[in-house]
Parts: sequence; structure tokens; C-alpha cells
Amino acid sequence: MMTTKRKTVVACALGECVHVAGVMNFLRLAEQAGWKTVFLGPATSIQSAIQAAEDNQADLLAVSYRLTAETGERLLAQFAESADHLRERGVLFAFGGTPPVAERARAMGFFQAVFDGNQTYEEVLAFLKGEDYQRRAAEDYPDSTIARIRWKAPYPLLRHHFGLPTMESTIEGIRRIAEARVLDVISLGIDQDAQENFFHPERQDARRTGAGGVPVRSAEDYRALYQASRRGNYPLLRTYSGTDDFIRLAEMYVQTMHNAWAAIPLFWFNRMDGRGPWDLEGSIREHQTVMRWYGAHDIPVELNEPHHWGMRDAPDVIYVTAGYLAAYNARAFGVRDYIAQMMFNSPPGTSDAMDLAKMAALLELCGELEDDSFHIWRQTRTGLLSYPLELPAARAHLAASIYVQMALKPHIVHVVGHTEADHAATPEDVIEACQMARRSIENALSGQADMLKDPIITSRKNHLVQQTRITLKAIRSLFNDKDGDAFTDPKNLAEAVNQGILDAPHLKNNSFARGIIQTRILNGACEVVDDQGNNLSEEKRLAAFL
Repeated sequence: MMTTKRKTVVACALGECVHVAGVMNFLRLAEQAGWKTVFLGPATSIQSAIQAAEDNQADLLAVSYRLTAETGERLLAQFAESADHLRERGVLFAFGGTPPVAERARAMGFFQAVFDGNQTYEEVLAFLKGEDYQRRAAEDYPDSTIARIRWKAPYPLLRHHFGLPTMESTIEGIRRIAEARVLDVISLGIDQDAQENFFHPERQDARRTGAGGVPVRSAEDYRALYQASRRGNYPLLRTYSGTDDFIRLAEMYVQTMHNAWAAIPLFWFNRMDGRGPWDLEGSIREHQTVMRWYGAHDIPVELNEPHHWGMRDAPDVIYVTAGYLAAYNARAFGVRDYIAQMMFNSPPGTSDAMDLAKMAALLELCGELEDDSFHIWRQTRTGLLSYPLELPAARAHLAASIYVQMALKPHIVHVVGHTEADHAATPEDVIEACQMARRSIENALSGQADMLKDPIITSRKNHLVQQTRITLKAIRSLFNDKDGDAFTDPKNLAEAVNQGILDAPHLKNNSFARGIIQTRILNGACEVVDDQGNNLSEEKRLAAFL
């Protein structure tokens, strides 16, 4: 059986240059692209570099120089003259350095690729895969979510929310974001009237135009937003499922903006949270219907469910339970590619270790649902309510939070802009947030410790899995239909909220929920507590249902 020979790249810092961080980053990308790598180290002489390329039968010789442009230009001219015989044999040459040195290297015309630090890792990988990294077109970027995840691995896709109060500013912003080539998925933030009353102009309120996002009012508006993204790195577009007319909206989203994936709640966006016209049971049924529609069209589905409980100070066990029920329903209603969203820092005060334990518990339980027809893709994000108002502190929080999230090896990182506590993100804010996120991700991928092996995290994860099974048992106890499914029946799920099995402190005085549960941050975890502030297990809290 014939095997394909791995290509070999030899790399070094040339001459008297001792700066090799860029060389090492390049070699890491080369390894990811399947190359055999040979690192010669810093301050390598021209002859040593050439000899190593000959000895290793190199397909590519990559050199770096990060000192003054004048000395670099003379050194590279000598290098090109000495290595020309290798070039004639078909060896490729790449250069990396500071912009002034790179500019002179580019002018020589000797190197097939010149990198000055402004290129994205996607562009570097494109070169290493034999593609034209300088002339990228639409066909170079996968146009569906799962294909793009696989294309970009091991780096996660970056997603960011964006929508300004006018169509004109949003269109221009999308153009600028796409041209910056730092974001893979633009999540359109549309205003409340568009989510609830798109097909009902008689119900729209002109005074609310642009409240919460871009005021899309026609299919042509969505087409215009999509066309604005057809440049740069051709980001995917997606938006939320709306709060009424779900199937009509889904059909329009797919036809006009090729909706990358659907975002559907299970218990929310109805009269319980004041964001839609349906009652709780009715909205659950409608959400299940639209899940089935997207599943039938082989479009991924995200249930943006558990963090809505977390943002209302629900305990970690209810967060995990809601996340499991979301995945369970997606599978039951025909979704094949399920995006499990995990919001960190929610509620604020949760520690990094307890966040990781909570997410690990959720993934372990959801993993029991996976099979050949149901795949789970991990998406992480920073807590919506966790950002400080001061921008320097907010930038630090974004970077630190994403670094922790990388312990879960996410397929998608939902970047929540560092300006969230102050204002809706501008194009410049989005680009800056993505640049910070990319750096955190690169740092994590270069050798992050396996935080999930921490015994404290493992112990907490196991505890949450055990407690969640008790909560699920209580939900099942409400159901008497032997031919039905307690975890998908809309009436039973609504009853679980009405009876307080699923509950959150912020739901007090809600006509659909109890709002009597009490929670507190204890040792970094959000726990159920009794009237004295003591930790209350699910066995005791739900004793009447067990």
C-alpha cells in the first residue's frame, strides 16, 4: 500500500537574529497542516540553513529576521543568491519578520510567501496547504457551519453579535467586519419588533424601531445584510428564531441570508419572560415544531436555553438540567447537528473551576444522547452580565474568560464584546474583541494545562451529574402517560416550571413559575439554599416529587 510522503519544512531565525517566537508559531501551524518540521534555532548562518534544507530534503525553507531593515535586506539578498539552486529544484521559500523587513523581502521577488504579522492563521494555513493565501475568494471559505468547523480545526469558529439601530450603519459595519477577516459568524442582532412582529406591520411600533438591534422589515433587508458579508473572509450569518411565526421566519432566513444555524429556546421568549405572545406550554410546542423544521432541512440547531436560567440566578443543577432537556428535545425532534451553548460567568461570582465543572457535567450528560445520527458541537461564551464597566478591566475579563473556556475544546467561541456593559458593539469593537479572543485561543492551543483533571473540578462535576439525575427524576414523576415522553411533552415541561422543579429567584411573582427557590454563591458555585442560607440538596428540595 502506497503512503503519501509528508512534506518537510526547515525553519530558523537567520543571521544574528535570535527572535524565534514567530518561527515557532509558524512551525506549529505547519504541524497542524501535516508537515514534518525541522527547527534550526536562532542566529542560524546562511550556509547552515541551506545545508539543513539539503540534508532533510526540505520542500520548504522558512527564515525569519526581525532586526533593522537595512541589515535584513543585505542578509536576505545574500541568502537568495546562495539558495537559488534550491529554488531551481522546486524548494519553496517563506519569510517572516517585522513589516519594514517584510516589505523589502517582498520586493526581492524571491519568496513565495512573506508574512509580516498581519496575516491570520487561516491565511498561513492556506499557504501551507498549497492555496493562494493572498487572493482568497468565496469558494475558499466553507459556506456551512459544520464544514467550516472542520475546515478551521483545531481553531474554533468565532461568533459575535452585531446589529446597529439603522440598516445603513449595520450594512456598512458588516462590510468592515468581513474585510477585517477576524470573525467567522456574524450573529445578527435584530430589534424586538423584527423578532415578534415581522409579518405583522400593524402590530409594530415606530417608537421601538432599532430597539435592541437592526430594524429589518423585509426579505430584501436580509438579502442586503447577507450581500454586505460577501467579502473578506466571507463570514456566515445567523439570527434568532423570533418569538412568533416561527416557520415563516425560518423559511425566510434560509432563503435570504442562508442562516448558518438556528437559535431556539425551550422555555423562554414567551409571556413568561415578556418577550413573546405565547404562553409557556404553547411556546414549548411551537419551539419543538421549528426544531423539527430545521432538522428536516439538515441545518444545525442551538438551544440557547440553560444560560437563561443562569442569568436569573438559578442554581447550577437547574442550569445543567435545562441544558440536558434542550439537547434531549433537539434529538427527539430530528436535529442531527446540535450546538450546545455554554455561558460562563453566569451568574456573576461563579468561579472558573465551578464553571468548568458545571459545563463538564452538562457535556457528560448530553454525551449520553450522542450517536451516529446526533452530534454535539460545543460552543462557549463569556457571561452577558459579567463584564465590568471599565474598558481595560473588561478587556482583561474577555481574554481570561476565553482562555478558561478553551479547556472544553470548543468548536465555536461566541465572543461577547468587552463594551457590552456600556454600549452596543460598533464594527471596531467587534474587530478588537475578536483580535483579543484569537490571541487567547492561540495561547491556549500552544500548550494549556488540562484543567478538567483537577480533582476539585472532577468531584463537583460528578456531584452535579448525580444531582441532575434527581431533578430529572422529579420531572418524570409528574407524567402519567405510559406512551408519551416526560421530557418532551409540552404540558409536562410547563408543569415542571409551574410546580417549581425548574425555578429561579428572578421568576418571583411570575404567573407561569414559582420563583420561590433561593440561591447563593458558595465556594464559587451557585447552590440552592434554605432559609438559613445552608446548602439544600435536590433530594430535600424535591422530596415531594420523589
